Amino acid sequence: MSADTRYRPGPGDFDFLIGTWHVHNRRLLAPLTGSDAWEEFPGTAVCHGTLFAGAANLDEITFTTKGFSGLTLRLYDPRSAEWSLNWSTSLSGRLSAPIVGRFDTDRRGEFHGEEAHEDAVVPCRFVWSGITADAARWEQAFSPDGGGTWETNWTMSLSRTG
Repeated sequence: MSADTRYRPGPGDFDFLIGTWHVHNRRLLAPLTGSDAWEEFPGTAVCHGTLFAGAANLDEITFTTKGFSGLTLRLYDPRSAEWSLNWSTSLSGRLSAPIVGRFDTDRRGEFHGEEAHEDAVVPCRFVWSGITADAARWEQAFSPDGGGTWETNWTMSLSRTG
């Protein structure tokens, strides 16, 4: 009999991210306005390895043409079997409210929370997909109607360097 090699979500879900990545960003200029004007810009992300035996990790992304960096701290809660994704930028120096969720057995991660946008707080969704040894995709979407519909407003296509 062969060993069971099916993917099982849990600690280590974000181990694929360890290393250095080229990041192609595509961001909607005016979310939730009906606009379809996008900007594209490069980034470089470095995930600094596994912490808490796979139940945490930390990455920094530098947006070279934007003049700032971002940092994500990811923490796995074994009781709820969920991850909290906690974001900060070099512009604010403060963690945003966590976006919480999990991966499914197909390695697609879906995470929900709230995000400050303009002068309001809106439902926010992150999706991780297309995960391979050398590539991954992340997207952010806002909901204008409490989660009934979603408008994707930022995507990142990651490709491993070296």
